[in-house]
Amino acid sequence: MELDGLRATLGDLRLGETDTAGVTWHLQSLEGWDGAEVRGQMTERQADHGASVGPVYYGARPITLAGTVVAPDRAALDLALDRLRAAVPLTDTALTVWEALPKMAWVRASGRMLAQYVSDRAATYSVMVTAADPRRYGLEVRTESARLPQTTGGIAPPLTPPLTIAAAAVSGTITAVNEGSFETRPVLILAGPCARPVVTVTHPDGTTDRLAYALDLDAGEVLTIDAAAHTVVLNGTVSRRRFLTGPWPVLPPGEPVAISWTANTYSPDAQLTVSWRPAWT
Repeated sequence: MELDGLRATLGDLRLGETDTAGVTWHLQSLEGWDGAEVRGQMTERQADHGASVGPVYYGARPITLAGTVVAPDRAALDLALDRLRAAVPLTDTALTVWEALPKMAWVRASGRMLAQYVSDRAATYSVMVTAADPRRYGLEVRTESARLPQTTGGIAPPLTPPLTIAAAAVSGTITAVNEGSFETRPVLILAGPCARPVVTVTHPDGTTDRLAYALDLDAGEVLTIDAAAHTVVLNGTVSRRRFLTGPWPVLPPGEPVAISWTANTYSPDAQLTVSWRPAWT
């Protein structure tokens, strides 16, 4: 049963609800969810007012979840706290906050869990986790796919009037829109066969970024380019980072970005798949 107020899910533990064991998880504070840390550098000017400002970036996002857990008896309370300890991850897991527009972040433990018994049926708790990626993401992954560009049909000489022109074109282009308020990084998956594929990202202002892969992909081979993790992996195991040139693609908030691709040879089975999540700070 859902409670009024804050609600969040850490892994598979739902806070702000009463679970099937009759344990009520009150979530009373969610410190750090409202804004990420900011890191930058200012250097005081010599013999002048003010300072010189360097680049400013968002840092990691520390988050503290605190509240009270109420159980039917002491045994159920002990089991509930054990569940909470198990839910605090040492590796990345999803923290979902059920606000008006639900959002999530990937977090892991960054401090000791604190629990204090108030009675035989109630205890307070405080859990500290950190999201290395400061973005808060939408829950739904957007996915679009495109085959290599091709035009088929049309006309060929000799021509006898009246002429009938029928041609079918495959553009090889995906339009990606980040509905959030902050830039997000897509994942590009190239499925062979294709020879030395090139991906071009065209931004709303007309500027382009070009990603070129220096090797061929055979039938059944899959190359995954993760722009957030800065990795290029073949078939899920082998790094191919050194064979990719070009900047990591970025999807700005609120504007369509065209992602197209080509290869040295055409194959109807080759495919580009792009996936992304809308992002907020």
